[in-house]
Amino acid sequence: MKFSNYQIAPEIKQNLARIGYKKPTDIQYKTIPVILKGEDLLAIAQTGTGKTAAFAIPIIHIIHQSKRSTRSVGIKCLVMVPTHELAIQITDVFKDLAQGTRVKPMCLIGGVAQAPQIAQLNKGVDVLITTPGRMFDLIHQGHLKVGEVEILVLDEADFMLDLGFNKDIQDVIRKLPHRNQTLYFSATIDEKIKKQAYSIVKKPIRIQISPKNPVNKNIDHAVAFVEMDDKRFFLERFINEHSDKKMLVFVRTKVRAERVAKAMARVNIVTATIHSDKGQQARFKVMQQFRSGKVKVLVATDVSARGIDIEQVDYVINYDLPENPEQYVHRIGRTGRGRNRGNALSFCCEKEKKYLEAIHEYIGEKIDVLEVDQVEYKTTIDFSLDSNKDWQSLMNMANKEEEEYRQKKKIKKKK
Repeated sequence: MKFSNYQIAPEIKQNLARIGYKKPTDIQYKTIPVILKGEDLLAIAQTGTGKTAAFAIPIIHIIHQSKRSTRSVGIKCLVMVPTHELAIQITDVFKDLAQGTRVKPMCLIGGVAQAPQIAQLNKGVDVLITTPGRMFDLIHQGHLKVGEVEILVLDEADFMLDLGFNKDIQDVIRKLPHRNQTLYFSATIDEKIKKQAYSIVKKPIRIQISPKNPVNKNIDHAVAFVEMDDKRFFLERFINEHSDKKMLVFVRTKVRAERVAKAMARVNIVTATIHSDKGQQARFKVMQQFRSGKVKVLVATDVSARGIDIEQVDYVINYDLPENPEQYVHRIGRTGRGRNRGNALSFCCEKEKKYLEAIHEYIGEKIDVLEVDQVEYKTTIDFSLDSNKDWQSLMNMANKEEEEYRQKKKIKKKK
């Protein structure tokens, strides 16, 4: 079935055609009719399968149609997400699909001035895409009212619940009208998440687009066994051998993100970093540079990367393997999005083999091993441009950075 056959506003069909969307993905095909009927929904689908458009298309249609027959004002749809980057990405999708309609979307996040946001809210907003922090700030200040909300969307809901936003979600639900439509979208679900989900979404239609292997079939992924101290040499070589490709490099902590960036700078490789220690304007700039291709390599932590929805990420590099196997699926899901093919490579040291086994068990298969013989391994290190191979001094510097970071966190907590 093509989008042109759907019973949705012609303006939305024109926007879909302009963007190049002809046929719905599986999640869109199954969820759009359910949302249009006003049903509550619990939808589980892999990252990169088109979840945002799956709820944006019917929501825009519903609000557009209702504004033809009523003059009611106030926010009609509230979309709650865990990260700033994801809020921005979803807002862009809504704005693109809502062109020419009566629907006004708005992004509300922290880290930027409140005054312009309050002014925009006062002008009238139909769809508010927001993170919990700034939303509750403005609700408590009396600038944001959610009494007219008819549709609540929780996107990346598993991650929001993992981050401890369950109380925030319950608090906002209590402020909404008793009769509203709730749409719960998640890439993964386990017993704990399922229990929390059903406490939020009452008698929903459950739709799960999830094959036995949770890894997107559009992604080729492999692992190379590399000692922790040698990972930077292999990253340097891989980037140089694929210098025209866009890469997303995952590390475990904010400190390691900056350390990897410094290591690449020493060998004349330009990278950017994104993590929660960076201010919002800096994060905006980094994402613009990465999206445009001005910066080809982005080093990221897991939290910030939930909002990186860029179709043309050629490679995901797991510089550090994640401790949580589900996070592996989320990470590599940043490539191979939509109908594009993607590639993922993981570096695994001896201490990380337990994480690799957990990933194998979770995805139900072994990841292909990229064999590196002793000659190739030694050559990779010997031909590195980094003249500083005194690892004792590097480790001392790394330990100093870790200690400084811990001290800063202690000072912040005391304040």
